[in-house]
Amino acid sequence: MEKQQWNPGTLLQLSGQYWATCALHAAVKLDVFTAIGDQQIAGGDIVKKLNVNQDGAVRLLNALTAMDLLKKENDFFSNTRASKTLLSKDSPGYIGYMISHHHHLMDSWSKLDQGIKTGTPVRVSGSHTNSEWRESFLMGMFNIAMSTAPLLVDSIDLSGRRHLLDLGGGPGTYAIHYCLKNPRLKATVYDLSTTRPFAEKTIEKFDLTDRIDFIDGNYVEEGIEGVYDVAWLSHILHGEGPKDCQRIIQKAVSALKPGGMIIVHDFILNNTMDGPLFPALFSLNMFLGTSGGQSYSEKQITGMLAKAGVKEIRRLSFQGPTDSGIITGTV
Repeated sequence: MEKQQWNPGTLLQLSGQYWATCALHAAVKLDVFTAIGDQQIAGGDIVKKLNVNQDGAVRLLNALTAMDLLKKENDFFSNTRASKTLLSKDSPGYIGYMISHHHHLMDSWSKLDQGIKTGTPVRVSGSHTNSEWRESFLMGMFNIAMSTAPLLVDSIDLSGRRHLLDLGGGPGTYAIHYCLKNPRLKATVYDLSTTRPFAEKTIEKFDLTDRIDFIDGNYVEEGIEGVYDVAWLSHILHGEGPKDCQRIIQKAVSALKPGGMIIVHDFILNNTMDGPLFPALFSLNMFLGTSGGQSYSEKQITGMLAKAGVKEIRRLSFQGPTDSGIITGTV
């Protein structure tokens, strides 16, 4: 039996769903929710604060109200609990950077048919070249990891480990949470030099500069400095093709002491490659923006680990909010 009962109504709802998506993206880009803050504020005053067109802004405010992202009373608007918590920059739970990252991906997704016809990427990656792209990408990763990491670190016992390699660790969110969970652990974040300012700022915010350092490098093209007893590879394999993934895993394994632990965290497909939904769609996203990146199945990842000499390979029961999973092993 089909899981989704499609009909003209549900298909058209899916087809036009981007209207609501674009309304959310515009509101985040314009910083509507931060402008409203804790206030109940007239639409005209919001227009003045944002310095935007009144007619368009009021229509947007009304649409956001219809989406239950704002509340409206006598032409005065206020945030809902969710929008204040998640969409105002004044909140520690702000996820607007990830929403901005999604906005940057929209143009390439509109050209999916073109990419499939040609078999070549249609998106020029801006995550390391354009400052706005880089900020939204890296801090978007921080947004997502901040909600996932506290739950994830509880599922992995690193109490006997002393030095963690966070390969491609971005702003270092997971390294931070592993160190918070394990007081005797120190960590090294290995990533591109353009990532360093974001990582150092984030690490300093958690008062962990004495336990977490940063090494500049490209883990695809260069070797890995240092010796570690645990390697954390979170959401980096999906950016590369199978050959480069194998090389990355081999480099990580080579940097580990005997008995060291390797942990892969990624969007993991089932072995028939047709689900779950988010990893399947994410694989398309990587097709649009990379020459070889994709989501991998559990069988593919465990095969790469085994080929690199990893033993005691197992899939943990952890499941992230976007169907991310964890596979571990020892060397």
